[in-house]
Amino acid sequence: MSIRIDQDITNYFQERIKKAKITFERAVDCKHTEFDDLYPYMSEHPQFFWYKRYVAWQDLLTVSQMAEELGLDWTSHFTNEQVEFVRGKVLEAKVLDNWYPENE
Repeated sequence: MSIRIDQDITNYFQERIKKAKITFERAVDCKHTEFDDLYPYMSEHPQFFWYKRYVAWQDLLTVSQMAEELGLDWTSHFTNEQVEFVRGKVLEAKVLDNWYPENE
């Protein structure tokens, strides 16, 4: 039973980290996310897109930190540079400018 629970937890965090990454990338690209549905009236405000990015970034940080604390690998879905950005924790312009690898 313990092995099954461990695998369930690992699968759960793998899915959560994938979802958090996709949501962050959609926020970076100014695409629709679940956050837009929570505050549909806010999309007209320019600050909304920055706030949406910070919320998505915080979700990514939270899930990756929890996975790391549990000894689970969360880095397999990221480039080395993206892993360093997440570990650096600060969402700054260089993260937004360099999130995607050059060949994308």
